[in-house]
Amino acid sequence: MIIALCFAAIGAILASFVGVIVERVNTGASWTTDRSRCDSCAIELTARDLIPVVSWLITRGVCRSCGSRIPVRLLVIEASMAAFFFAGYQMIGLTWALPFFFLSLLLLLFIVLYDIRHTIVLIVPSVAFIASALVYQLLANPAALGLTLLFAGLAASVFLLFHLGSRGRAMGLGDAPVVLGLSLLAGASATIPGVLFSFWIGAVYGLVVLARTPKGHRMGIEVPFVPFLALGFLLALYTGWNPLPLFS
Repeated sequence: MIIALCFAAIGAILASFVGVIVERVNTGASWTTDRSRCDSCAIELTARDLIPVVSWLITRGVCRSCGSRIPVRLLVIEASMAAFFFAGYQMIGLTWALPFFFLSLLLLLFIVLYDIRHTIVLIVPSVAFIASALVYQLLANPAALGLTLLFAGLAASVFLLFHLGSRGRAMGLGDAPVVLGLSLLAGASATIPGVLFSFWIGAVYGLVVLARTPKGHRMGIEVPFVPFLALGFLLALYTGWNPLPLFS
């Protein structure tokens, strides 16, 4: 349990670091030398302000200088990655596959956060995610690698066809490589459930957005789909829940 908790702490720390990179990439700010500051009053944050999860809870989500609200999404991101690292260790154990699993999660987090912020899926992180997930699957389940590659290729092809058939209106081009990486990470048995969960979660979110948006302002609402893909595939991977027994 102690080792699992250590991995949870590492997951939260690395999630916070990935969030900083996403905020600063392509902005001219350095994510290695520039200090973190409050978005409202620009006060330089100290070490006690930057403890993942703990700092947010202690300050109750407000800046200690100006009292402005600190987005709750930061707490959710750090806590979620802590949980994913904790459960990942419990699921995989201390093997050579574990660091590649964690690396895949961090690359996926970068892709998701960047897509939410800019509605763009960058090529380099996507390729790195696919490569890391492939190595993980090779080390974790070499006997099932062929079947995993088959399901991953089919799933990615379907999303690519969605993009081409709709001329980019129904699905972005960047979704297909993300699906490829997610399928490699989750494995063959979780690929179809992952796709289903992604669409179900996206549909529920869409209904909520429509219900909360005035009728005259509903046109042109753009929602990135990569976050739903990540949630759907991770749900299928971690729970093993399969609504289609035929593919279990």
